[in-house]
Amino acid sequence: MRAMVLVRPGTALRDESIADPRPGCGQVLVKVLACGVCRTDLHVVDGDLSEAKLPIVPGHEIVGRVEAVGSDVSGFRRGDRIGIPWLGHSCGVCPYCRSGAENLCDAPGFTGYHIDGGYAEYTVAEASYCFALPDAYSDTAVAPLLCAGLIGYRALRKAGPGRRLGIYGFGAAAHIVAQIAQFEGRTVYAFTRAGDVAAQNFARRLGCAWAGSSEERSPVELDAALIFAPVGRLLPAALASVRKGGTVVLAGIHMSEIPPMPYALLWGERIVCSVANLTRQDAIDFFDLAARMRINVEVECFQLRDANVALGRLRSGQLTGAAVLIP
Repeated sequence: MRAMVLVRPGTALRDESIADPRPGCGQVLVKVLACGVCRTDLHVVDGDLSEAKLPIVPGHEIVGRVEAVGSDVSGFRRGDRIGIPWLGHSCGVCPYCRSGAENLCDAPGFTGYHIDGGYAEYTVAEASYCFALPDAYSDTAVAPLLCAGLIGYRALRKAGPGRRLGIYGFGAAAHIVAQIAQFEGRTVYAFTRAGDVAAQNFARRLGCAWAGSSEERSPVELDAALIFAPVGRLLPAALASVRKGGTVVLAGIHMSEIPPMPYALLWGERIVCSVANLTRQDAIDFFDLAARMRINVEVECFQLRDANVALGRLRSGQLTGAAVLIP
């Protein structure tokens, strides 16, 4: 089969012919229909995340059809459309797994990082970490929901029930979570790179009450803020716009260094927390919500062989919404 393979971080993916995978016990073989291009993939390719299995096939926003099932698989059969997310395995025995926090598992396996992912024609995955997908979404539209949507959903839940929400970095995850927030009756304020008029117009088109530069102070005092851009200096900026008792959620897996900041920005019982990975319950809850509302997922499609082009567009901030690869 054809696959785009990372051999060494900091280098381009290689278009290679590799052996077709076979499903083992508890696994499904999946024909990839679409795979989203996530910023986490970029961090893996660029070496910001340094524990990847090498060589590795990236990609963890995978939509596909079950081609074959291994032994001890229940719930899926050949022909089912399923989604494969970032969390591909958890140990089930560590204190985190036993307490329902499998996203913090001590011995996890992540798709496209430890386990070959979806930048390929076929992949295998543990069936118990795969999910049925809402029928209302096309293959390309539902792919970004498998990470951008899921992490955005978890970040929104971490932010609490506040009604005035700031979002810093208006890309794949932000444009999904902004719609969920509005569906829940919240008012959204979008913060983008200075001068990024396209992103600001995109945010307004999706119903945000205000859109401007992340260098600007929020026009209102925020109850909470979500930071999706991997830029550490946005934390003090967000704290300066959040009310006393408000929450700032760092929703990325990697971020540049957070600069020194005055304690006064934290004082007033402001809360800062990160989001780490996802749980299977997050996926169940999120896809139930996605089936009850209609999320407008903005995608730009690329052929599998053009994965490096898509990653380059993401790296340079030239995407509106999400990139999706089609084998």
